[in-house]
Amino acid sequence: MKKSAVALSLSAALLSAPTFAHDDNGATQVPHLDHVFLIMMENHAYTQIIGNSNAPFINQLATTANLATNYYGVGHPSLTNYLETVGGSNFGIVNDNSPNWHNGPFDPNLDSPLSGTGTDTATPANIAPFNVALPAAPYTAMTIADQLVAAHKSWKSYQESLPATGADNVNYSDGDFSNLDAVDHSKVQHLYAVKHNPFVYFDNVQQNTDPNNGLGNSVGFDGLNGLYADLRSGEVPNFSFIAPNQCHDMHGAGGGSALCGGDTLIQAGDATVQKLVAAIKGSPAWKHGNNAIVIVWDENDFSNSPNQVVNIVDTNYGVKGVTSDKPYNHFSLLKTMEAGFGLQCLNHACDGNVQVMSDMFAGDSQHQQHDGNH
Repeated sequence: MKKSAVALSLSAALLSAPTFAHDDNGATQVPHLDHVFLIMMENHAYTQIIGNSNAPFINQLATTANLATNYYGVGHPSLTNYLETVGGSNFGIVNDNSPNWHNGPFDPNLDSPLSGTGTDTATPANIAPFNVALPAAPYTAMTIADQLVAAHKSWKSYQESLPATGADNVNYSDGDFSNLDAVDHSKVQHLYAVKHNPFVYFDNVQQNTDPNNGLGNSVGFDGLNGLYADLRSGEVPNFSFIAPNQCHDMHGAGGGSALCGGDTLIQAGDATVQKLVAAIKGSPAWKHGNNAIVIVWDENDFSNSPNQVVNIVDTNYGVKGVTSDKPYNHFSLLKTMEAGFGLQCLNHACDGNVQVMSDMFAGDSQHQQHDGNH
């Protein structure tokens, strides 16, 4: 992988330009967005959630907000989908390994911090929705976070159960203790998992030289700078990446509460989504500008079936009750958020078959002019 600070800075400037190719697959139809709250859930297929009585709030929201019925994760396992959602590439990572923090001694069981340019890893055909293999392609090691900062906008990664000391070198934590503490690690439940915090895999974030684009952007749900405090004050970033802990995102984690596994996972996840949506809509930030809540699952249950997952979009400005059967995936979501923030597409989000989710994010007037699927 080539590391070039000059090239990366140039790419940041270019990618922040609010222009699109003429064939933008609907990018110009997305209204300007002031805030996006992206809630990332875990490891359940579309059919495991929609119609499930253990998820009453999510199913109600799917009917009153907007639901994508043909939306897919890109690959497996989790980390690749997180990277693809915020960066448009797997960046050559096809595992759930922790990062090799600050370019420590080489360890094949750790992922080297991402920087510069490279070529990602091909994705097999069975992931859908296009039923064709996704070939390896060149990438620039950036995420929407870098683009936002270059455009003088802001972001945070809200990670439930992240310790108060911050994200640096933390691979797992129960909110109090982590892999950094001198305790019996077999008793530390992995509630926070670094694989669900994609931004810290990037070298520039680990270097922490930019206070607007470093490790300080990863915070917990609680505390003075946490999610709930920010929502109460209304001082929220333009892009909020919200990752509940592994007992609340439907993933599950060994040990600890009996509610962190089995049939109760979906119930716990549904209650978490309800709490988060209520807190967002109760925030002063929700009442001003164009804002959107996106609830999406990273991948299905890792079976060989098509990787179809739920994506729900709820806005404070636009259409309600839309069900869209257009073929979307995590690249589509990234491209749509970029369009709403006035950013150019990044990596695979620029692929010709990646459509913008304009029907899901449409304003009322747009929906009257363009045929949204009801």
